[in-house]
Amino acid sequence: MLDLRYVVENLEAVRARLGRRGTAYSASLDAVAALAQKRREAIMASEKLAKELNDATAAMAKIADKKSAEFTAAREKNRALGDERKKFEKDQAEAELEISDLLLSIPNEPAQNVPDGFDENSNVVVKTWGEARKMDFAPKDHHDLGTALGILDFERSGRLSGPRFAVLFREGAMLERALANFMVDVHAQEHGYTEVYVPYLVKDSALYGTGNLPKFGDQLFKIAGTDERSYDLYLIPTAEVPVTNLHGEELLTEDELPKKYVACTPCFRAEAGAAGRDTRGMIRQHQFDKVEVVQLVRPEDSDAAHEALTRHAETILEKLGLHYRRSLLCAGDMGFSAKKTYDLEVWLPGQGRFREISSCSNFGDFQARRAALRYRPSDEGKGKAKPRLLHTLNGSALAVGRTLVAILEQYQQEDGSVIVPEVLRPYCRGLEKITRR
Repeated sequence: MLDLRYVVENLEAVRARLGRRGTAYSASLDAVAALAQKRREAIMASEKLAKELNDATAAMAKIADKKSAEFTAAREKNRALGDERKKFEKDQAEAELEISDLLLSIPNEPAQNVPDGFDENSNVVVKTWGEARKMDFAPKDHHDLGTALGILDFERSGRLSGPRFAVLFREGAMLERALANFMVDVHAQEHGYTEVYVPYLVKDSALYGTGNLPKFGDQLFKIAGTDERSYDLYLIPTAEVPVTNLHGEELLTEDELPKKYVACTPCFRAEAGAAGRDTRGMIRQHQFDKVEVVQLVRPEDSDAAHEALTRHAETILEKLGLHYRRSLLCAGDMGFSAKKTYDLEVWLPGQGRFREISSCSNFGDFQARRAALRYRPSDEGKGKAKPRLLHTLNGSALAVGRTLVAILEQYQQEDGSVIVPEVLRPYCRGLEKITRR
């Protein structure tokens, strides 16, 4: 969420920066500015009335005869002043609620070094690793490979749950589990992340904190409250939601920073608006596993942390020997809460194209303001320093199902078998190749 004072004092600059996303949100920004003025006027009027009320109360206390007409008139004056003050306090509260609702619907500003553009055609490829393997045969996609090997089953999952689900058998299920364990181990042992297990159901406050609500409510699976549980719960769309909110409403010390977490969770997405897109195979599903890395850092450290976090995700692809590229997203193609995002895109020979496998984003203080994520800087002998908002970052490291897809397609053989990457074999009971049974 953008800071109210910042928006009001830099209204035109904010409008121009948000315009880089494809829309300037002019109506919302103008409404915020008008409501901020209404709030300010209500506060000033309330404070003026509070002083008048204090003076009138003091004057009334000096009236000796409590049954006199003078005392009665003074009491009525006090009552009128109090009622008028309550009116302005109500105006202030209503304005603040409307401001909050509007600010929650306005996205983050793009960083200055994010390229202009409104869709993926304006993204900039900044790095490519590896080369597409030359195949002397027509490569198949993961759907055909997996079903022929008997490790992917979309017919049975359809009977169980409908479209956009998959059942994995034998080596498929083992490879899914192996990938998750491998990724978590690398991030915990080599990159210094603390492994954390989090709830898969969260309150709406956690989703507001990361920016999933109110913007993306139609993408979420909601479980309504009951007589025993008065509040709604939501299935998490990503581990980013519970992990980012772990320290909400707390005040961390500078010595505790950075906080670096890694979590493997299932993710649940309704995929509203995705009708007809990627309906074949495992690319876009309602349920999938993902290893997520999250960092909470000092503001001055967030740019370097973003580069490091992205590099951590890349190392997984490189250890697996998967050809990929890194793209810097343009302003109009970034997520709602991000100020800068790198996408890692893995090569899928069965589709003949690169597909996103990870988004690594720096959110600045946008999420921290919503989720009340703060720390107190070291005072360095200058007295107690004021709390500051943290900067938050997160990245997929990686989406497990899409990594499985990439392995099937990049490691496929002409006979339909699939080589298991060497680094995964210790996690797969020594399995070297997946073959037909």
